[in-house]
Amino acid sequence: MLARGRAAPGALGEAHVMANGSSTRLGELLVKHNLITKDQLTKALAQQETSGGRIGANLVKLGFISEDEITAFLSRQYGVPSINLNQFEVDANVTKLIDADMAQKYQVLPINRAGGVLTVAMADPSNIFAIDDIKFKTGLRVEPVVAAESAIRNAINKYYDNAGMVDELLTKTVEDVDTVAEGEDQVNLAELAQATEDAPVVKLVNLILTDAIKKGASDIHVEPYEKSYRVRYRIDGVLYDVMQPPMKLKAAITSRIKIMSQMDIAERRLPQDGRIKIKVNNRAIDLRVSTLPTVWGEKIVMRILDQTGLRVNLEDLGFEPSTFERFKKGIAVPYGIILVTGPTGSGKTTTLYSALSTLNEPKVNIMTAEDPVEYQLTGINQVQCRPDIGLTFAAALRSFLRQDPDIIMVGEIRDRETAEIAIKASMTGHLVLSTLHTNDAPSTIARLIDMGIEGFMVTSSVVLVQAQRLVRTICKDCKMEYRPKKEMIDGFGITADLLRRLDLPHIDEKNIKFYKGKGCESCGNDGYRGRMGIYEVMEMTENMRQCILKGGSTTDMSRLARTEGMLTLRESAVRKALLGMTTVEEVVRVTAADR
Repeated sequence: MLARGRAAPGALGEAHVMANGSSTRLGELLVKHNLITKDQLTKALAQQETSGGRIGANLVKLGFISEDEITAFLSRQYGVPSINLNQFEVDANVTKLIDADMAQKYQVLPINRAGGVLTVAMADPSNIFAIDDIKFKTGLRVEPVVAAESAIRNAINKYYDNAGMVDELLTKTVEDVDTVAEGEDQVNLAELAQATEDAPVVKLVNLILTDAIKKGASDIHVEPYEKSYRVRYRIDGVLYDVMQPPMKLKAAITSRIKIMSQMDIAERRLPQDGRIKIKVNNRAIDLRVSTLPTVWGEKIVMRILDQTGLRVNLEDLGFEPSTFERFKKGIAVPYGIILVTGPTGSGKTTTLYSALSTLNEPKVNIMTAEDPVEYQLTGINQVQCRPDIGLTFAAALRSFLRQDPDIIMVGEIRDRETAEIAIKASMTGHLVLSTLHTNDAPSTIARLIDMGIEGFMVTSSVVLVQAQRLVRTICKDCKMEYRPKKEMIDGFGITADLLRRLDLPHIDEKNIKFYKGKGCESCGNDGYRGRMGIYEVMEMTENMRQCILKGGSTTDMSRLARTEGMLTLRESAVRKALLGMTTVEEVVRVTAADR
């Protein structure tokens, strides 16, 4: 099932019921009512341990009980009606109230809406987590009815996009690659190569790629485990389970992706890197592919690089007004180092590309050393670093200095050698832009000093340090406001003084409002759509130089920077929450360590 959504907890795979105020497994209830024996339940649990799935489905698969008997039992047990979905047509407008992921996650299907009441067919009508989640997402009162699990699964395939297609492809592919499925180490390479060219395997991999692009994913994860095999998408910075192909497809899917990436399918012991170029709706898409041998097989991660999705306008990145002015002033200097920091996936490359696009004029020579070159920018000389042949960041930097550059961008400062060359370049009349992996702006200075760079060299070369993260933005189609509790306001330290610092004097500290997304079709009932940056820009002022030269701690630097007007990452995020751009939950999730 290809759909956006969070991974279902494993506990949801086992039906739980409420009886006499205690939680009892479905299997034990069936034993208690003499519908199955204890021995049959033991065998079904053993099969569930091996192949997964819900306990009811395993009992049916072993022939110990029929689906109709389970459905009738659940109907009696909970006093809810049963329904035969195979004889029921559902209005498409009703199915839209619950997204495909939620339907798949809980094995439910909305079948009717009457005013504020939503009737939902469920394989497990006792699942209070499912009922509460549906109620929260839809804002409607949920009335459950019980239906056979297979009927719900078929209905999900029928009423939700791609579901039926995926089921059909999986069935066909399992049949076609059965001869090369088991024992990956003993696979005949010729047979495996042939299996990767079979139409169902090709269609399945293509469907995964196009569906991820359609849903706006930034990464695709294909992950093997001991008893399962799953595909996840990273959408707006969060990973979602989208598909669990059968284990026997592992070799064929992995090899198909490796062939598309021009990797060696015979090499399964070492990591490999490759690229895939595809066209989707006349959009040229690059995928950066990485394989990693794990104990259960090769994990594959594909980074989706969409040139059309690159925003290279600084004004579009979400800077606060005062922070934006500081950053613009910093990149306008003729020489020195601009450092952009943050964890992987925080938008550092986009910020650097946007800065370079702003600086890109016919009168300047811009050189970049990247690993890899993610996007190609006209008028900028971009070099793909290749450490395997000696073309490292340091080696590229040395060559750049003989190419008459004005502006140099280094993908990342990873070691002392690269840092020293970058600093020397900045002190001989070049503007150098680069990245570091640190948590905030002040700790970047400490990181350079820990690398062995003298304090006076740091203060003489660094112009500013910018730390950044990405927060999810509230869906505009289902945005709603609410008034937070006083404890929440106090927890974020929202006072009149903070509002002045955030340039929000029009907001009354005694009348604070926050916002969230209710969940709708536009955002896949997630409440979020898209991301934007939060930023912390620390300038190298004279006071800051003195603080560093005197051996000041990161806390000292942070305190001084705030007195000189720097907004922290937390303050930047709080400002966006107060303006209705993101939620307080996102503020906490992204800036939990930056209080």
